[in-house]
Amino acid sequence: MLLISILRGVLRGKAWGAMDDAQKTILDTIDANSERLISFAEDIYQSGEPGFREFNTAQKFSDEMDALGLECKKGLAITGVKASLGRKGINIAAVGELDGIACPHHEYANPDNGISHACGHNIQLTALLGSAIALSVPEVAAQLGGNAAFFAVPSEEFTDLDYKKTLIRQGKISFGGGKSELVSIGAFDDINMCITHHLHMVKTKEDVLLGYNTTNGFIVKQIDIKGKSSHAAIAPEKGINAINAASLGLSALAYQRETFRDTDFVRVHAIITKGGDVVNVVPSNVTLEAQIRAKTMSAMMDASHKTNRSFESGAHALGARVTIHDLPGYLPILEYPVPKAMIDAGRLLKDEVSIERANPKVHNSASTDVGDLSHLMPTLGFTTGGFSGDLHSANFEITDKYKAYILPAKIMALTMYNLLKDDAAEAKQLVSAFPQHLTKQEYLEYLSK
Repeated sequence: MLLISILRGVLRGKAWGAMDDAQKTILDTIDANSERLISFAEDIYQSGEPGFREFNTAQKFSDEMDALGLECKKGLAITGVKASLGRKGINIAAVGELDGIACPHHEYANPDNGISHACGHNIQLTALLGSAIALSVPEVAAQLGGNAAFFAVPSEEFTDLDYKKTLIRQGKISFGGGKSELVSIGAFDDINMCITHHLHMVKTKEDVLLGYNTTNGFIVKQIDIKGKSSHAAIAPEKGINAINAASLGLSALAYQRETFRDTDFVRVHAIITKGGDVVNVVPSNVTLEAQIRAKTMSAMMDASHKTNRSFESGAHALGARVTIHDLPGYLPILEYPVPKAMIDAGRLLKDEVSIERANPKVHNSASTDVGDLSHLMPTLGFTTGGFSGDLHSANFEITDKYKAYILPAKIMALTMYNLLKDDAAEAKQLVSAFPQHLTKQEYLEYLSK
């Protein structure tokens, strides 16, 4: 890795003249710690854990923060860890996610639980660690006009609903998403701005895209249909077939699709999680799980209403009963301009990798709870490559350790420094100009509807 570090310095030759001493120190420090960062990333990569159960991952991250001597709060929303340089003034948080995704056929899936980091969340945590190492160097920290926090948060993947509902019933959480839960308990109250990272979610030839594309938000539904059991051969006429009612609901939903505007990027997808007990009894209990996605909150609500209406009609047609439980998922990521601090960070690395700004005309129909933060405070983001295959899939593979593990740490650390230098002038301007879309109270009221 020493030769790689020297080569990086040579490639940066032209850009070094544009760097200040702290920026040089940040890049040199991350290069010098590249083996530590790669080791950390690959350890997490091979030991994924599900949402709100990331105890080992959280411990590994907090151990690193403790080793740096940072102030560290642990056990937030069960497993969250928030470390801090402990400085006064405006507070910027680098945010990374602790959980993995259920992908048991991935090469590095955890054999104990089938969870893989084919989501790339281990890379986010590595970016946080690299940023913390670099920004805690005394001569760098001395140039910061505010505080840098490093926030490892639980449960970004909105899966395993039965487990999360159990936690809600036990009073351990109130919401299914980690960032929603952390907002609700006040863990983001002292944070003015967030910086996040993800692996590329839209196809690109570039190594780095600065800024996020807009995304869909979503609502989760559990649809319970109650019919009436009867012997399927002797007396089917005495039963009420809940599967047939569910099928009518799915058919009605299919006919709704032409009522969704193309510009709203509506996606409605459902699975049957319970479909009867035995084949010779008319099924009396059917449960479906659905996600309703769209680009805007109003489009989400419209599609949600039409989904309810479809299954209510299907149940009514056969004399069944339906109960629909909504669980708030995530809000859409809102368009936000790429700030100068992030653009300047990219310029310092332009001789090493290809860097472009995300195309604001491209929409990503996936969802992430980063969208929730984007409604509450300035939320900056960037995506990187260094992998092949598809996210959340068994063919996901890291192909370039520098681009995957080291480059995100450099961009995140440089962006945080650029925002906080000169008495945090740019950070203060961005916070002051941010058109807050939801207050915390409005957000919590939306989640609780």
